[in-house]
Amino acid sequence: MQDLTKGPIQKHIISMALPIAIGMLIQTLYFIIDLYFVGHIGKTALAGVSTAGNLFFFVMALTQVFNVGCATLIAHAIGRKDKQHANKIYSHTMFYSVLATLLSLVVGYGFSGNYFLATAVDNATYQACIDYFYWFLPSISLQFVLTAIMASMRGAGLVKPFMMMQMFALIINAILSPILITGVGVFTPMGVSGAGLASSIAAIIALLLSMLYLKNNKKTLQLRVADIRSDWPTLKNLLRVGVPAGSEFMLTFLYMAVIYWVLADFGAHEQAGFGLGSRIMQSLFLPVLAIAFAAPAIAGQNYAAGKLKRVYVTYKFTMLITVTLMLLISIPCIVVPHIFFTAFSDDPQVIRAATTFLSFIGFNFVPAGIVFSASAMFQAFGNTWPSLLGTSIRIGSFCCLLFFYLSQQALTISTMWTISVVTVCIQAILVFIMLQVTLKRRVFSKALKRKSDVRLVTNTTVS
Repeated sequence: MQDLTKGPIQKHIISMALPIAIGMLIQTLYFIIDLYFVGHIGKTALAGVSTAGNLFFFVMALTQVFNVGCATLIAHAIGRKDKQHANKIYSHTMFYSVLATLLSLVVGYGFSGNYFLATAVDNATYQACIDYFYWFLPSISLQFVLTAIMASMRGAGLVKPFMMMQMFALIINAILSPILITGVGVFTPMGVSGAGLASSIAAIIALLLSMLYLKNNKKTLQLRVADIRSDWPTLKNLLRVGVPAGSEFMLTFLYMAVIYWVLADFGAHEQAGFGLGSRIMQSLFLPVLAIAFAAPAIAGQNYAAGKLKRVYVTYKFTMLITVTLMLLISIPCIVVPHIFFTAFSDDPQVIRAATTFLSFIGFNFVPAGIVFSASAMFQAFGNTWPSLLGTSIRIGSFCCLLFFYLSQQALTISTMWTISVVTVCIQAILVFIMLQVTLKRRVFSKALKRKSDVRLVTNTTVS
């Protein structure tokens, strides 16, 4: 574990963000690798995998209860120097994560077909969805347990070992994907099913390595057998912090589902292009998301320890670096978006659709950086409801405008992406205002009551 209430804030953020970024890149590459090899099978297979992969967002929404809730609660416990309570939170969270894994397997195999019937553009795409998803589902379901482990350790300031384990699992996935998709030696060709199976095998390996590391390292948080059970106070706190964050991701899933539903009328190439473009966009976001994922643990520990000056420094540095990175990333996406896609598809229609998407969505990046930074600070304070409100307003207004244009039979692809840009800008303004109000109430007001923190607003240098 790492005490983040001491030492340079900037150093803590960078040292935590680097392995988090690598870990997130590895997680994204699981799906990118599948897209790469499946893309050469054909646009129907690519559309099927992209549509099925959207359910990954649904599961990620659910895992946010653990990802945000557990990391925040443990960061606060570590900040208060209460390791015993941190171990208790970790143990109870593991119980709920295993329960969620089992439940997701039952629901996934039982009801996913209905979702694909509603979103697939034709029967061939539907079958590709089913073939891929049924083998990919174990990988998705295990994200509950993996997220609970990594979020707990991130809250305690430990991220590097799990990045290494994910990297090893990615290598396994990269090796197995082409073998299982195309068939090599004794392996028969499985097509899109092989891509899903490769990801599931890699996820199982990542889990086994994580469990082995935790068993042999006594300096980390420790599972207590007596606490691996249901506990209402812990669950209540997890839900209080995690449900708004999970709801944000759930809304994002619904947003993606609506887009896939609308794009079905434009053809499989538009669905495939959007799926490819959105995955590339997520990959480009990784450095910024890594900063946003590192900040809550740092700000959270310091907030619980009462070191308000360090909380404010964390906010300023996080906002500055995320907005700067987003500005730099947006330039090639707007100017030369096609360079990101030629390796993933030979279909000119798919590439054109993906290029159009990214050239518009590139204007979202800077306001999205503001949203990510604000969300990180809300997590640190243990109040994620403002972030949920901002996301609800954005997606609600997007859907209303989208359905209005549909009713007028005036919707074009360009119009849809323009609406997306406008609504993200509105969200950024709203969450920024709410964050300033929160900082004034939770940081500035308290700081003014302490003589040692009176200079918080004017002097924010921490060595």
